Amino acid sequence: MSVLSLSSSLSLPTQRLRLQPLVPAGTAAQTRHVSSQFLLDGARELIIQHQGSEYHLRLTRNDKLILTK
Repeated sequence: MSVLSLSSSLSLPTQRLRLQPLVPAGTAAQTRHVSSQFLLDGARELIIQHQGSEYHLRLTRNDKLILTK
């Protein structure tokens, strides 16, 4: 089960989403399509935890996405 931390630039409390796998365990996974609007949920920044590191997905003023470590 994947865990994503959502936070906004307004220092709001961190929320956690639990995403269910799209394919049953043991089957070949296909490429998933997820809306950035769904992931950001009105915030301008999303923190993704991956293998002990944090990655920041930010929405710019020009509506571009930037992923940084």
